[in-house]
Amino acid sequence: MRKLVCFALPFSAAIFLAVYLLPQGALLPAGIGCTAAGVAGLAWKGGRRLRWILLCAGLAAGLAWSWVYGAVFLQPARELDGERGEIDALVTGWPQPASYGSSVQILIETDTVGLTARLYLYEEDLQLRPGDQIHLEASLRLADTMAGEETDYYLSKGISLMAYGEGEITVQRPDRPGIRHWAAYLSQALKQSIARAVPEDAAPMITALATGDRSTLPENFYSAMQRTGIAHVVAVSGMHVSFLANFVALLLGRRRRLGAGVGIGLMFCFAAVAGGTPSVLRAAFMQSMLLLAPLLGREDDRPTSLSTVLMLLLLYNPYAAASVSLQLSFTSVAGIYLITSPLYAAMTRALPASPGGLLPRLGCWAARFGAGSLATTLGALVFTTPLTVFYFSSVSLISPLANLLTLWAVSAAFLGGLFTALLGLALPNLAGAAGWLCAWPVRYIQGGITPLSRLTFSAVSTDTVYLRLWLLLVYVILGILCLSILRRQRLRPVFPVCLCAVTLAAALLANSLTLFRGGITAAVLDVGQGLSVALTSRGRTALVDCGGYQAGEIAADYFQGMAASQVDVLVLSHYHADHANGVSALLSRMPVELLVVPDVDPESELRAEILALARKEDAEVRFVTSDTSIELGDVTLQIYPPLGDGGANEEGLSVLCTTGEFDALITGDMPKSVEKLLLEYTQLPDIELLVAGHHGSKDATSQELLDALLPEHAVISVGYNSYGHPAQETINRLAVSGCAVYRTDQMGTVTVTAR
Repeated sequence: MRKLVCFALPFSAAIFLAVYLLPQGALLPAGIGCTAAGVAGLAWKGGRRLRWILLCAGLAAGLAWSWVYGAVFLQPARELDGERGEIDALVTGWPQPASYGSSVQILIETDTVGLTARLYLYEEDLQLRPGDQIHLEASLRLADTMAGEETDYYLSKGISLMAYGEGEITVQRPDRPGIRHWAAYLSQALKQSIARAVPEDAAPMITALATGDRSTLPENFYSAMQRTGIAHVVAVSGMHVSFLANFVALLLGRRRRLGAGVGIGLMFCFAAVAGGTPSVLRAAFMQSMLLLAPLLGREDDRPTSLSTVLMLLLLYNPYAAASVSLQLSFTSVAGIYLITSPLYAAMTRALPASPGGLLPRLGCWAARFGAGSLATTLGALVFTTPLTVFYFSSVSLISPLANLLTLWAVSAAFLGGLFTALLGLALPNLAGAAGWLCAWPVRYIQGGITPLSRLTFSAVSTDTVYLRLWLLLVYVILGILCLSILRRQRLRPVFPVCLCAVTLAAALLANSLTLFRGGITAAVLDVGQGLSVALTSRGRTALVDCGGYQAGEIAADYFQGMAASQVDVLVLSHYHADHANGVSALLSRMPVELLVVPDVDPESELRAEILALARKEDAEVRFVTSDTSIELGDVTLQIYPPLGDGGANEEGLSVLCTTGEFDALITGDMPKSVEKLLLEYTQLPDIELLVAGHHGSKDATSQELLDALLPEHAVISVGYNSYGHPAQETINRLAVSGCAVYRTDQMGTVTVTAR
């Protein structure tokens, strides 16, 4: 019986319950109840008594520790919530760029405990470093919200407070940093060494692989990695640690004790340099157990190792249970342990054990290597896919192929990059040659991943019912196969694999039929505080504005999920980031045939950037200075030129979409004064759909406009903001006018279809 598993798993389960379900006040009563149930189990006889007692003890301990952590470590942070005054703090990390100025991690000492906080300052070039003692005035709030919504994101990273600095900072710098800061200094030194030695095009990827810092990765390339399912390679975890362990074992050969000692020390040093994230700590602990087990005369019991490491991480910080990286890390390893071996055996059963001749041996080796990589990837995907669907609403269909093609290059780039970084610290003159060599695997990865990510169905959204039903079928089939394994029945994977492939093709076909319908499908995409309206009709596509949170990626996902190969028309109402900051990402994913823009704001940097990108991607650019009509399938797009002056909002385009008896109006950020001009200048019909102006601002969507157009439905594209959007008076005006009101911040993407 695995006694430690019987205690560790319930302990971890109790902490997950405490983080996601149970309030603080219910933890102690629930723990007492579990303790009572364990005591009652003493009356039982046989092996089940010990299992029951361990299970109840694990649950009681997990609940009790969650209560203690909340009372001891979080209560002091709650007491400081909303306070403003002078603070003394220790800088524990390096400054990073923020939306406004810079941010840095600090430790604020209270009378009882030290509280980790994220300090935000308006200075962009913040001259702070780990070990500095600082004194400043700041306002504090509990780190339990992000973008206006409650979240455990910061708590999962051990950050309990957000601090916003005001005024000048007094800095006291020690002569030398304390030992607790050595890992941060080594990490910074490695980054600088990589920047010096590795060519500029490969340095961001090498930095991400060697240190876990992906802040310098180009946004478009990281998005391509996410779509192809290889973004995990820059989230430092088990793969990197196993590369290190295998490399040490290769160097030291049969000297197992020395190899274990060197390997364990190197792994935990690397984990500290990589930021000590849950995924890399999990990997370091488990690889250490794997190295120590034979030396101590113990078996490598993977369920015990996995459950014990999870318990230790949650013991350090219970809110790490809310970390998506921790959840993905442990579920991927669990899938590899349970699925990979039988899947690999089934895939290689037909291969001869010892083929004769060089070519047959090479062929068998290549087949086994490919089968091993594919089985490992599929094993990791089994349990991580439901999590990615839940958190990100997408599935990468090309992930197995992308991992098979690139993991060998990732291994070479990681080990070569780490060697280059270390060499650069000691012999910088030689590091350049090593950096030049390790850049080539990175270029191979970049050259392969970008075109793979642009394939129509490389990743698909699971927001559609067809893909959800397909996933349900896949997991039903997987469950049947698992039962066959447990019953030791011979696996015949050909039929279930073909069934999954055929049903996937059917689901993708059903989803793509939306693109070829007549009439119009208008989707106001959920891009946060921005605007992006996707239009489709008879296989033609248009996008009105492309701004907000990851607007280009979201729009490309939407169109490619319907098998669209290009955007026929992209209309930008004006050159503000919340209406146009996604153009670069969109153009990197899909070709745009025609870009329609206003000929205003000539000094705008965003305008210059967009026009340069359009020229680079061979998109036709049309400046609208008079009424412009564009046919799109069954739809006519009537684009009106700027009517006002005095700023970008007043000088924006507006778009009327018409098909049959259906009309939709999109006015961008048009204020009331320009809405009045629009009514005077044009002959607008009664409309069925109004995309509310300026994200529901009180200064747009006037009563005069509503009275003239009599819209039946109104969609407000809005996200978390500090502007008060949408204004309650605007919502009231729409309601009084008889509009059905929809909001993307509450409902997600809003889709309207008319035939």
